[in-house]
Amino acid sequence: MDSEKWRKAHQYTPEQEAAARSILEELRHGRELHQAMRRYPQPGGGYLPKHLLVAVYRQLVESGEWPADPALLERIRMKPVRTLSGVTTVTVLTKPYPCPGDCIFCPTEERQPKSYISDEPGARRALENNFDPFAQVDSRLRALAEVGHPTDKVELLILGGSWSAYPRDYQKWFIHRCFEAMNGCESASLEEAHQINENAAHRNVGLVIETRPDLVTPEELAWLRSLGVTKVQMGAQSLDDVLLVLNRRDHTVADTLRACTLLRAGGFKIVLHWMPNLLGATPESDREDFARLWMKRGIETGFCPDEIKIYPCQLLANTELYHYWERGEYQPYDEEVLTELVADVKAKVPRYCRINRIIRDIPSNNVVAGNKRTSLRQDVQANMTRRKLRCQCIRCREVREKAVLPGALKLEEIVYYPAQAEEHFISFVTPDDHLAGYLRLSLPEKDAPNLGLADLDGAAIIREVHVYGQSLQVGSERTGAAQHVGLGSRLIELAAEKAYAKGFRRLAVIAAIGTRRYYRARGFADGQLYMVRDLTIPDLDDELEEEIDLEE
Repeated sequence: MDSEKWRKAHQYTPEQEAAARSILEELRHGRELHQAMRRYPQPGGGYLPKHLLVAVYRQLVESGEWPADPALLERIRMKPVRTLSGVTTVTVLTKPYPCPGDCIFCPTEERQPKSYISDEPGARRALENNFDPFAQVDSRLRALAEVGHPTDKVELLILGGSWSAYPRDYQKWFIHRCFEAMNGCESASLEEAHQINENAAHRNVGLVIETRPDLVTPEELAWLRSLGVTKVQMGAQSLDDVLLVLNRRDHTVADTLRACTLLRAGGFKIVLHWMPNLLGATPESDREDFARLWMKRGIETGFCPDEIKIYPCQLLANTELYHYWERGEYQPYDEEVLTELVADVKAKVPRYCRINRIIRDIPSNNVVAGNKRTSLRQDVQANMTRRKLRCQCIRCREVREKAVLPGALKLEEIVYYPAQAEEHFISFVTPDDHLAGYLRLSLPEKDAPNLGLADLDGAAIIREVHVYGQSLQVGSERTGAAQHVGLGSRLIELAAEKAYAKGFRRLAVIAAIGTRRYYRARGFADGQLYMVRDLTIPDLDDELEEEIDLEE
């Protein structure tokens, strides 16, 4: 595509192209980004948008005028934090549909699924695309690519209420269309779309749905695996049955524990939502409640989620809770009390768990009373810094853009005991305690639930392999990057050794569709719903194989 056609396609003027070329040229010669941009202000005020820098850079590379320069692209990429966890997340919403719950804190809006409001960013994008799955995925992939993010490794996050309550034909159609958007072509069935995705430009490396604890059954887990799901989010909200009744959650703490146990037995990653400031709660009771998530066996069986979202209850006008507030029966915590509470519990999160979020993306104009600050995470961090508290969750320890020297990494293993399993969190950590990569190995105990899945019969389960750092294109390398230096292969071999030492002779992995080739290259074979590898006596003297590139 010539320069003029490229400008029209990406909507920038010749003058903007000239300014972008000048800025990029200065960056190539070492000038700092903001300094370079300030040297070329726009005639109407302000500075050139970064997405235009990305567009002009790509035009120069595609035309052959400039060689590809990944380091330069990295400097001009917008919001690099979006892909610093190693994958690119694409969020889509399902259409509005009746929810089996009747929670008093959930907003109800005709145009949105239960609990979502139209001016949340993800909900707004879904509404603009009429909740069409193909359009949502396709538009998001294009938007991310336009601002410089790699989109070859995609975690698909499906939100919109209780997934398991939707009709199964809708579920299958929805995911089929999502995969067709990632694949860039149509397919006759979901199974065919899965097969195409193994070699697609946008490979699915994780598929996440959200549901209620009382909807999780062995049959449901088999269905989720057939769709390609690898991670499940659940609204635990509280581990106090009295509060669950008061807030009309319509499930019990026992339901949540049973759901966590089933999901772990099926190899799924578990994300729990926890809500302080529910009706009937106090800051003191919330601190006690949060501790129940991690209590050790012998005191009380631990739920031990892999990830957690802390969603303080927010008072919105279109909720039943609003009427409780009007009658003086509910009072939201103020900003100071809430910040102090979240700082206290955040400091107690185990090293094997990731805090994904601390507040929802609900614009403050929707909040009637209580905390209206959407920057709660930053406020909490400032509070912790002042009090010399440290959070050791995965998100706070990710290596992100820091350089990684493989020879300097140390191996760390955490063993913990949720219900009916022995969990091993095996990680490579930098000298300053940042995570370069980790693996979750689950060893089911004798009383673990039997899901009736042949692939898991007598098998230890790898529930996750994750190597951190800025997401790199498949087949690419970057000096100091954690990805593509063999950490994943080493973690898998360590897991195989540990499973064998514990008496397991089979190792299963809950592989996402786009990671099947990766695991086949490491000795796993396709099963019915999982990938499985037979274990033999490990030869500890053999050198671990180098990372086998997905492009080979």
